[in-house]
Amino acid sequence: MTRILITGAAGFLGSHLAKALVSEGHEVFGIDNFSTGKPDHLAALADCPDLTFITGDISDARLLDLDELKDVQEIYHLASPASPKFYQAHPFDTISVNTNGTQNMLKLALKNLAKLVYSSTSEAYGDPLVHPQHEGYRGNVNTWGPRACYDEAKRLGEVYCFEYWRQFQVPVKVARIFNTYSAGLRNDDGRVISNFVTQALENQDITVYGDGSQTRSFCYVDDTIRGLRLMMESDRATGEIINIGNDKEYTILQVAWLVKILSASKSKITFHPLPQDDPIRRRPDIRKAKKLLGWEPEIHLEEGLRQTIAQYRQRKTRQP
Repeated sequence: MTRILITGAAGFLGSHLAKALVSEGHEVFGIDNFSTGKPDHLAALADCPDLTFITGDISDARLLDLDELKDVQEIYHLASPASPKFYQAHPFDTISVNTNGTQNMLKLALKNLAKLVYSSTSEAYGDPLVHPQHEGYRGNVNTWGPRACYDEAKRLGEVYCFEYWRQFQVPVKVARIFNTYSAGLRNDDGRVISNFVTQALENQDITVYGDGSQTRSFCYVDDTIRGLRLMMESDRATGEIINIGNDKEYTILQVAWLVKILSASKSKITFHPLPQDDPIRRRPDIRKAKKLLGWEPEIHLEEGLRQTIAQYRQRKTRQP
């Protein structure tokens, strides 16, 4: 049994990871301040003896003195708003959790001789001029825009990871996570898949920003979680930045039509002004993940969307 800490445990990725680890008999400690995470995400584990949940903010250094965290062997640092809707509403908290919070988790890893996986983001590449994006590309980020509080904070979090690895040999691994989805996304999350599926099931207009020609790649959550776990397990990932995402590229308009068709929706597709700094093209180069981890996505977008739509529809019918 491994003692594992998950920050952001009530969030989208954190809750999926917690369920997977507990099901295998690991002792899991979860921390969340519920700024964007939801208690419902962990409702299935409410009575689980192998999950200890701590309500708190990892930017607060006092958490480092908690008895529960003394012998933690692995740390998945997933805490942070990830949707533009939320990180733009809370820019200072977003900056803090990815800088102060990251340093706190690195201090804990150093103290416990623990391994740490840091969830960075494809946003580190900004609006990329290189396509697809490989880990050596330094990005094209606007430091003076509405997305900078997230993009730049994540990039600085990577710097903290690098310095703790270089100076103190803390076994850190940095995952640059690309768009991830499943029914676990909040309906009000504001990201593409949750927006489209929610709108389609309500027969509301499906809102596409710009002309829909901008591209993204979408990775089903099970594949993303598998990639993060392989990073934790692999010594070859130590001191490395690795893209975790699906390398199949779709236009946003293609995704809108696919959701509409799969959900048999009567929604109209409507077009709206493109937000500032919205990337035009986004697709990971995953050759490094294949080489170091033996990882690549297994779930095709159409299959993942079918599962997502079915679960959103089931959840909708249960609502009073």
